[in-house]
Amino acid sequence: MWSLIQKRKYAYWVSGLLTVLSIVAISVWGLRLGIDFKGGTLMEVQFSDGKVPQAQDAQASLEALELRSLSIQPTGEKGMIIRYLASDEALNEKVLAELQKFDDKTELVRVDFIGASVSNQIRQDAINALITAIIGIALYIAWAFRKVSRPVSSWYYGIMANVALFHDLIITVGIFSVLGHFFGVEVGAPFIAALLTILGFSVHDTIVVYDRVRENLTRSRAKENFEDVVNRSLNETIARSFNTSFTVIVVLLAIAVYGGESIRYFALALLIGVAAGTYSSIYVASALLVTGYEWKQKIN
Repeated sequence: MWSLIQKRKYAYWVSGLLTVLSIVAISVWGLRLGIDFKGGTLMEVQFSDGKVPQAQDAQASLEALELRSLSIQPTGEKGMIIRYLASDEALNEKVLAELQKFDDKTELVRVDFIGASVSNQIRQDAINALITAIIGIALYIAWAFRKVSRPVSSWYYGIMANVALFHDLIITVGIFSVLGHFFGVEVGAPFIAALLTILGFSVHDTIVVYDRVRENLTRSRAKENFEDVVNRSLNETIARSFNTSFTVIVVLLAIAVYGGESIRYFALALLIGVAAGTYSSIYVASALLVTGYEWKQKIN
């Protein structure tokens, strides 16, 4: 049996360092926001059969216009959606003129302007969604473990799970802060969807471990050390956690590499979050249960 919990101080150092670096990066550089959060233009066009350009070719043709936060996403067999930070009708006509160089019959399907008030609402909704999800997770875990009061209270499971979730999210956001500063990677609504998905995946992994702790507590002798119970529970679930996460990571790697520009960074955010969530379920969420129990014993 591996002594996972007994080596938790090393995990705390690793997690603490990554968390501090992430907070520093976010504080200094912030996130590079896309048009979902800053406003801009969304233009959808449609080409003729056989004349649909590659996204990278269309992007290269628009470079002379110096469009900020330009992103191009193919839609269907002949369509393309172009997003950029501007709300200028004259500029939109220039964009369409450039695309018509690939196909003089290129049709403008729609043009939508995302104003500041809309982007602010999207930003606020994203924050509200994250807060609601985190509170809901804490309440659910506290309720699910309501019959486990020895040796730590049920609400403590919910709090420690949320600490682990904060660890996963802050590392993901911190890495994207670095990517935005050095490589110009922007975040939009899909990034928020990725964070919410990370919450769900990470808490699922944590609950698997916590549930095994609960089962072992109900079967264990009253005098059995809590640290040993948690360590045994981790050893019994670590293979499942690793195998589940590994298969997900392989798929996300494939999407990030071959999935195209439109979903690459969504997959990358999930990849970072799933890796951090697997680590935190084993070395953070469970270790904090033991640390909290030891603090409680010292106080009492």
